[in-house]
Amino acid sequence: MPDFKGQKVAVTGATRGIGLAIAEAFARAGADVAVCGTNKELLKKTKEHLLSFGGKVCARKADISNAADCEAFVAAAVQELGGLDVLVNNAGITKDGLVVRMRPEDWDSVINVNLTGTFLMSKAALKVMFKQRSGNIVNISSVIGEMGNAGQANYAASKAGIIGLTKSLAKEFGSRGVRVNAVAPGFVRTAMTDALSEEMKEKAFEAVPLKRFAEPQDIAKAVMFLASQDAAYITGHVLAVNGGLYI
Repeated sequence: MPDFKGQKVAVTGATRGIGLAIAEAFARAGADVAVCGTNKELLKKTKEHLLSFGGKVCARKADISNAADCEAFVAAAVQELGGLDVLVNNAGITKDGLVVRMRPEDWDSVINVNLTGTFLMSKAALKVMFKQRSGNIVNISSVIGEMGNAGQANYAASKAGIIGLTKSLAKEFGSRGVRVNAVAPGFVRTAMTDALSEEMKEKAFEAVPLKRFAEPQDIAKAVMFLASQDAAYITGHVLAVNGGLYI
C-alpha cells in the first residue's frame, strides 16, 4: 500500500460505498482526510470511523452541484487539515429511465451532480493546487461512460463527460505540477448491487470475464495508485477497473 503519511486528501460522497472505502484506505495509509456528503448523521459516523485511524478528519455537508458549497468544503479542508494534496471526485447519483420517458429534471440533476459537481469541486481545489504547484485529482467515471447503456443516457453522458474533463484538466494544469486522472469502475459490490435479483447478478457475472463484482476496496486501491508517487508520470489516464467487462 502506498504511504500517504502527512498528505491531505479530500473525498466527495464519502459516507458509503466506494467513497467510504476510498476515504478509509487513505486514512489507513496515514493521510489526513476531508469528507463531504449530504447526510449529517452519516457524516458524523464516517468522521468517528476515520478518526480511529489516528489522523485528522474534516467532515462537511455539501451539495457538490453548488459552487459555494464546493468552495466552502475545500476551504474547510485546507483550514482544518493544513492543506490539500489530493482530491477524489467520487460523489454521484443515478436516475435511470428510457430517453423517451426521462423527465428533463432527471437529466439535469444527474448531469448537475455527476459532471458539473466534478467540475466545480475540481475548480475549487485547483485554485489551491495551482498556487502550490503540486496536487492530484482522481475522478470516478464509469464503464457506462465508455460503453453506454440503455436506460442510463443521463448517467452515461455525465460519466463520459468526466473523462473529457479529466483529459482537459490534465493538459491545462500539468505544467503546474498537477496530475489529473480517472478511474472507470464496472460492477461494484455495494448496497445497490446487493439489491439485484440472483437472476440479474448471474447475467452480470456472465458478462464479466473475472466472474465477480469488484469490491469497493478494489476501486480504492486503483485511486490510491493514481494519487501516489508510483504514478508520478501518469496524467490524463482513464484506468479501467471492470473485471474485463469492457475490453
